[in-house]
Amino acid sequence: MGSRGRPRGGRDEYEYDDEQDAAADGAAARDPEPEHDVPAEPGGRAERRRLARRVRRRRRTRRAGELPLLVVVALCIALILKTFLVQAFFIPSGSMEQTIRIGDRVLVDKLTPWFGSEVERGDVVVFKDPGGWLGGESVQPAEDPVGIKQIKQTLTFIGLLPSANEQDLIKRVIGVGGDTVKCCDARGRVSVNGSPLDEPYVNPGNVPSEIRFEVQVPAGRIFVMGDHRANSADSRYHLDEAFHGTIDEKDVVGEAVVIAWPFGHWHRLEQPATFRMVPDQARGGRRAPRRRRGGSSFA
Repeated sequence: MGSRGRPRGGRDEYEYDDEQDAAADGAAARDPEPEHDVPAEPGGRAERRRLARRVRRRRRTRRAGELPLLVVVALCIALILKTFLVQAFFIPSGSMEQTIRIGDRVLVDKLTPWFGSEVERGDVVVFKDPGGWLGGESVQPAEDPVGIKQIKQTLTFIGLLPSANEQDLIKRVIGVGGDTVKCCDARGRVSVNGSPLDEPYVNPGNVPSEIRFEVQVPAGRIFVMGDHRANSADSRYHLDEAFHGTIDEKDVVGEAVVIAWPFGHWHRLEQPATFRMVPDQARGGRRAPRRRRGGSSFA
């Protein structure tokens, strides 16, 4: 009677079902189903993880979408800076040594002319080639390999790199409109409006000028010379041309204010003190001059 109604295995039918349920639960614990198939309790851990992943995905998508816009904005800002504010220039020749050396990068202020500022004696300025001035003075850099050349051209276009191929020159302003520039006095010095210049910025070993001249600078024009007087094809070499080698102020790109590279040669380009001693002449047709900048006797 004790075994009547039981299966042959000797185990109760209910005990067998319980064992099967336990085995199924263990398998489920070892191999859980994907979270999206499991209904999550409101506010449960699975739901919080899913929300966190969703937020991270949205942030990544937003950043990826903003990147092109940021690049465009950065390029526009760089172009505005290059066009209206400041621009870097590469120095390919030694006409301004030792003040500015071959390979230096200078930053040129292009903003102050927009506020009525004028070119002053002693300023170092970058100006467009009036025609034929670059011959024999420029030194072209070595050709870059393909790929590097295109990258440099792009960075140059947006103003992040100075161009080595600009048709521009850099010189020091000796006389402005209305001035009389003359060389040489009894001690071999250049004079402006009868005031001799003490020029410590002239390259060591150079005389102020081996060419004798006297020029009355027309209104709205400037007379320029390089600091390396023996290696500068400046206004002195174009005295027989129209306007006696002077430059139209409209061709001035801007004033060089600092040598930015290399770091070991970094310094500001200030107006030499010797020009503060020059008496002013009538500057017909010109605006009121700007306030003079202070500076040491060296550029």
